[in-house]
Amino acid sequence: MAPLKFAANLAMMFREHENVLQRYEAALNVGFKGVECAFLYDIPVHQVSEAKQKAGGIKQVLINSFPGNLKAGEMGFACLPDKVDLFRSTLETSIEYCRVLDCKQLHIVAGKGPSDQLSRATFVNNLKYAAERLAKENIVGLIEPINSITVPGYFLNNFEQAVAFIQETNSSNIKLQMDVFHLQHTEGNLTHNLKKYFPHIGHIQIAQVPFRGEPNSFGEIRYDYVFKLLDQLGYDGWIGCEYIPSGVSFFFGGGRNAYDSGG
Repeated sequence: MAPLKFAANLAMMFREHENVLQRYEAALNVGFKGVECAFLYDIPVHQVSEAKQKAGGIKQVLINSFPGNLKAGEMGFACLPDKVDLFRSTLETSIEYCRVLDCKQLHIVAGKGPSDQLSRATFVNNLKYAAERLAKENIVGLIEPINSITVPGYFLNNFEQAVAFIQETNSSNIKLQMDVFHLQHTEGNLTHNLKKYFPHIGHIQIAQVPFRGEPNSFGEIRYDYVFKLLDQLGYDGWIGCEYIPSGVSFFFGGGRNAYDSGG
């Protein structure tokens, strides 16, 4: 098997650089060949593209869809029955960022709201729309369950439910974004659950539990075991390093030792 590929999460890592644009080159300098970033929409896309090119054309692995007003507590619109038009219009903004950055995966943030019948139907209908629209751009849509401790009130907080939504959407262009940090919080039993959900996974993220530190820091998860399991399962996608460094950011795996930083 090829080495596992790790991408730096620029929202969490390299915070010693206040400007997210500087984090592209910082990630490259410590050995990463891919990056992901949650929300870039307050920066003109041409400026993001310039930072990416300055960093040797580092691979943009993933971005999130337009979230709305984060300071006001918004976290996307996909589940909100009164925001369907806004979801569709802002999806076009996200597609433009993906197109310019040559990003082939878009995390469709669900939003905050109750898990009632109308919200669930709205979410599935929006996923069906997004699946068809994104397929035209050769972009894969991802949905991610987020535990209710980290983000209270987030609509999608259950992995079984996420898989049910994927199956109801009935499109190969909507996949599961598996954050092992959230899986441990919500379900645990990582060996069984990673095998169980593996057929639906399009992207993986990692952080230590409970404090979201480096994977090799003190905590609940033995990531050396998790990485070997993913290797055995044949995972060949990127792994997003969505952790908060304890100090200056570095590639936790030590470059090209047991696991690779990509490429």
